[in-house]
Amino acid sequence: MSAPKTKVLTVPALQGRRRLPIVALAVLAVAAFLAIFGNLIVPDATKQDLLAGAVPPLSYQHPLGTDDLGRDVLKLAVGGAASALVGPVLVALGSMVLGMLLGSLAGYERGWVDTVIGRWTDLLLALPVLLLALVVGGILGTNYWITVLLLIVLFSPSDIRIVRAGVLDQSTRAYVEATKMLNLSRWRIMFRHVLPNVLPLIITNTMLNVTFALVSFSSLSFLGVGVPSDAADWGRQLADGRHLIFENPAAALVPALLIIAVAMAANVVGDWLGEKLERGRA
Repeated sequence: MSAPKTKVLTVPALQGRRRLPIVALAVLAVAAFLAIFGNLIVPDATKQDLLAGAVPPLSYQHPLGTDDLGRDVLKLAVGGAASALVGPVLVALGSMVLGMLLGSLAGYERGWVDTVIGRWTDLLLALPVLLLALVVGGILGTNYWITVLLLIVLFSPSDIRIVRAGVLDQSTRAYVEATKMLNLSRWRIMFRHVLPNVLPLIITNTMLNVTFALVSFSSLSFLGVGVPSDAADWGRQLADGRHLIFENPAAALVPALLIIAVAMAANVVGDWLGEKLERGRA
């Protein structure tokens, strides 16, 4: 019987793997720049020209054309970056903060604390995220920040479980027992000694949450929840442009491609950072 063949990466393949995180970082850098300065670059992103209507791309005044309200597609995409990206980033960070706090407590304290937090996460995991957000949005109206707070709570169970698993794994290590013998406080042990060793998991899952939160936020915006109907937002722009696929395809394709590009870039960067930190610990 012949020995199994080992797959060897060629030089171009290795270069491709090295370039992918650089490309992803560049995409995130551009997205962050647009989220911060987009409204300053195009303060008139939602300006309407009803007489112009939908204009196809490659015109002098509108490189990507306009939608049926006469709004410039390129300006809408630039101005909508803040609404599309700030919320998901806050959701990912807020969810991970809850995950680090409750997950550390559950994994380190165990006992009844672990049981109470476990039942809480089970309850939240049983709730359909988008459906609940739609219901709350229907009751409270299109409030952006309420949607952010709701998604932070609903995204936190997975972070709590991941941090708990990491803390459980680390809490039985010899260095933790050594810190206990030094009579250090439990909070210092958890946050100064245990959590830094769970950092690769935390960073990878945070970036993954950015991806999920971006898709969730865009879906809610598409359905008219979380942002006003006339706001500059990628999900809202996609909803407004979906029926213009023949008049001006860019009205729908541009926001859709932006959402996909940023989501994929966040995922790639999260995996890359997690691998780098894991190698640094080894």
